[in-house]
Parts: sequence; structure tokens; C-alpha cells
Amino acid sequence: MDAKGLRERKKHETRIALSWAAIRLTVERGFDNVRIEDIAAEAGVSTRTFSNYFGSKGEAIVARHHDRARAIAAALRERPDGEPIWEAVTQAALEGFPLGEPTGQAADRSWIEGLRLMVAEPALQGEFQKAGAAAEAEFATAVADRTGTDPARDIYPRLVAGVVGAALNVVTQQWLVAEPPPPLETLLRDVFGRLAAGLPEPR
Repeated sequence: MDAKGLRERKKHETRIALSWAAIRLTVERGFDNVRIEDIAAEAGVSTRTFSNYFGSKGEAIVARHHDRARAIAAALRERPDGEPIWEAVTQAALEGFPLGEPTGQAADRSWIEGLRLMVAEPALQGEFQKAGAAAEAEFATAVADRTGTDPARDIYPRLVAGVVGAALNVVTQQWLVAEPPPPLETLLRDVFGRLAAGLPEPR
């Protein structure tokens, strides 16, 4: 890897470290009890470095949401040609959704409770909405590339993207409220399996 590649990798790793630090501290302390200085210290960088990557702590927290969308969109582009769209979306979601969540924290009730409070935090709703809009744009472009359609003229890519975004939100919310939390793979397969079947009514 050349020097430019190493710099880009380092920048990517720093961005991830800052976002995870913001999430960890918010889950542990609550949104109002976390400062940008705390996040920078947790990630081992300066507050100036934080400002080079994010404009606010909310932006840092929600960054992983957008990263997840990019990962799923990238995985969708790599699925085999000719694979049915919902099968391809399901496999892409299975590959991109977990996005390196910290080992062991999925089973920790205090962690889940903290996540539940974090995603409901009023001060973060605007950031989540912006990230959701960006995610739908990522999905729509990937679907358009795969299906040979134009998202500016054909509603199909944007319709699929909107459904995928809603489905991923359902997966997240269901995982947070279920007792005990089911495996993410189970939820993802269930949700996208229902969509692939045309969302039939429950028996």
C-alpha cells in the first residue's frame, strides 16, 4: 500500500474510532453528559482532530448509520448478476448490517438499554433523518445500477430504497425491544423474506 493509501486508511480508522467512542460514551452516560472533548479523549485524538471529521457529537454518533448504508449498497453491487433483487438485497444486508459491532455487547442488557435511549434521543432525530435520506440515496443508486434503471425517471430504485430503509429501521427497533434480543441474522432474514414474498398477511 502506497503512502496515500495508508493516509486514507488511517483517516478511515480515525473516523470509525471517533464514531464508536461517541456511541459508547452516549450509551454509558447519556447524550447530555458527553462532551466532544470526552469523545476525542476516548478515541485518543485531539478535539481539533474531532472537528476535522465531524461537526457535532450527534453527527459522530449517527455516522455509523450512514456507514452501514454504504456497506450494504457496496455489498449489493457485488452480488451476482441475475440474482433476484430481494435475494441480493437480503444477502447484502446480512453482509453489511452488523458493521463490526463490539463483541459481546449485543447480549449486555445495560448496553441495549443505553442504545434504546440513544436512538430515542430528541436531539439526534434530525441527524438520524439526514442519515436516513443519505442512506436511501445510496440504496437507490445501487438498485438503479443493478437493474439498469434511472432513479430520476423510474420510481423503482427509489421505491426499493425506501422499503429497504424502512425494513432496516424495523430490524433495529425489533432487536432493541425484543426479550431476549434475537440474532440479527434471524431478524434480517425474516423481514426481507416477508418482503420477497410480497408481504402477505400473517396467518
